Amino acid sequence: MNANRFFRSFKFAAEGIKTALKTEQNVRFHAFAAAVVLTAAFLTGLSDTEWIIVIGLIGGTIALEMVNSALERVVDLATAEFHPLAKQAKDMAAGAVLVFAIASAIIGLLIFIPKWF
Repeated sequence: MNANRFFRSFKFAAEGIKTALKTEQNVRFHAFAAAVVLTAAFLTGLSDTEWIIVIGLIGGTIALEMVNSALERVVDLATAEFHPLAKQAKDMAAGAVLVFAIASAIIGLLIFIPKWF
């Protein structure tokens, strides 16, 4: 394995994260929501298992949002014209983010509400 090439891949990944945070409103929203949830988690005193779940859900949501954004850019690059299949691909990717975000919110409520009330 070429170590230089390996470490360069981290640079490219960091550039992708920076680009997503700079250009994608939904990624910024999820990052803000993550900061709020992490603050609440710290103040609530979650167990190790609950921390693992919360961090996994946050990472999954942001990663899925970035994949959605990448897919939208690839579709836009492939065709500048409206095409029903392009719209469906973009809508389904956005729907996947929504499904995961709703599931994450429900799981978050199941973790936090019993600790608060």
